[in-house]
Amino acid sequence: MRSRFWTLVLVSIFISSATAVELTGEKAVPVSDVAWIDDVEGEVGHLVHKKLLTSLYFRFSYQPLWIDGMAKDELETQVNVISLSGISTEFAWRATVLRDAKMSADWRVYDVFATDTLLSLMSYNSLIAERGRDWLFGKGVDIELPLPDFQQVSQLVNAASRNGLYPYIDSLRPQPKQYWAMVKAIISLQELEPLHWPTFQQKGLIKPKYRLNKSDALITSLMRHGVLDVSTARRLIVNQTDRYVPELVEAVRRFQTRHGLKSDGVIGSQTKKWLNKTPKDRVKLIALNIERMRYWPVKTHQVIFVNIPGYELDLWMDDKVVLNSKVIVGRPSRKTPIFNAHVNSVVLNPHWNVPIKIMRKDILPKASRDSNYLTENRYRVLNSWVKSTEIPVEDIDWTTFKPHTFPYRLQQAPGKQNALGLYKFNIPNNNAIYLHDTPAKSLFDEGRRAFSSGCVRVEQAQVLAELLLHRSGLEKRRYAKYKKTFTTKQVSLKERIDVHAIYQTAWVNAQGNVEYRDDVYQYDIAPEFERTQLDWPPTLLTKNQL
Repeated sequence: MRSRFWTLVLVSIFISSATAVELTGEKAVPVSDVAWIDDVEGEVGHLVHKKLLTSLYFRFSYQPLWIDGMAKDELETQVNVISLSGISTEFAWRATVLRDAKMSADWRVYDVFATDTLLSLMSYNSLIAERGRDWLFGKGVDIELPLPDFQQVSQLVNAASRNGLYPYIDSLRPQPKQYWAMVKAIISLQELEPLHWPTFQQKGLIKPKYRLNKSDALITSLMRHGVLDVSTARRLIVNQTDRYVPELVEAVRRFQTRHGLKSDGVIGSQTKKWLNKTPKDRVKLIALNIERMRYWPVKTHQVIFVNIPGYELDLWMDDKVVLNSKVIVGRPSRKTPIFNAHVNSVVLNPHWNVPIKIMRKDILPKASRDSNYLTENRYRVLNSWVKSTEIPVEDIDWTTFKPHTFPYRLQQAPGKQNALGLYKFNIPNNNAIYLHDTPAKSLFDEGRRAFSSGCVRVEQAQVLAELLLHRSGLEKRRYAKYKKTFTTKQVSLKERIDVHAIYQTAWVNAQGNVEYRDDVYQYDIAPEFERTQLDWPPTLLTKNQL
């Protein structure tokens, strides 16, 4: 029934000169023309959108659609990236068949299969907004991709009619500016794959001046990662350097910075883990993060991005980053969710209404052991959030309550001890997540900053608050008095500031180097159905596209 519907739809589009007109009747496709498509299916094994393809090629009088080399390259690049990411068995298969089809003497084999592949790519791309949260974070593409919708097919037909397949296919790719830089990084890494990749396995912490058991392996690895120049590497190898000398220490520090590790030059387990990641491992990670860019918003006029595994916040205003701040995110057992929302107000000197889960798991056990804990940390015990009647702490018989039966609520008073610090940024969302300040500043010195219960602690919360309030036309003098007295004041923002909590474990920085981050929530783990394939489909890219 569905295939008949699409035949009707396509004929209604095809019989018009430029745009769709009312369908006056179904125009049957001759049996001989169906056989034309059958011939191609016999060569490639399977065509997913066979009936739709039959109608398409009937419309175009069975002429080739893929005469533009750039259109071919763009299609193959997108398909290969999806394949390399490991999230789709269908696109892994398509990448291989596309590569082989280029070798066929019959132009139809590549042309028809490329069109079939494009239809699946269109469907995949249109479903990312709805399914991306699952597909791109551990589950993979776990459904059979449906036919593209009417609007998409109309756009494809119009593009093919005007010999404009390349612009149309280009519009399907991830749009962030660093897309091509990440594709180039994949190409560079694939060129390294045939080389022997040394592993550095010396046990224990390795500090400056320590003896190196396999110095050549460390030197070669640092050189290939681009943090040690070739001439220095050759000199150290020729001189048979067996000590952890200053040149290597500085290279390791650069390497650690690019991987979000503490840049102390000490080679520990995390540094070794990243040193021993093969080019193939890194290609997969970059490809996965390229696909994630399809899921993230593109506009940067006025927005806050929080990269969870990067432990960083960027405030964009007028398409420029005006603030970069370290953040602390939720620990793996209490993950900060991936979400899209907006800041609608800033609270100066906030109270902290303690969430029930945190109250029961973290605070009440301490209070039951230490009768002064609540008072010393300025917690009030309230009858409920509705009545807000305060219950004297000394009247509570802790022997009669367990954390899960405690009937009251806790609220922490404003001040320097408050868990939210001096600023809270209200972000209406279903997860009750918000940004806030914190009195525990020392934690920002850590490399791995997943310590919170889900909300995002901002190191430069004061700067963020001042920038947002200034953007709303508020001068410092209008809210400075509240800071001095610890009086709570909520200030609504006149301009909406979007907030996007994203999850990128690889990206290209402003200097053109790939940065990697640890997969703190285990979202990079391959789905169970990930393909097992001996060779990589080639990433095809023309110099003009770069």
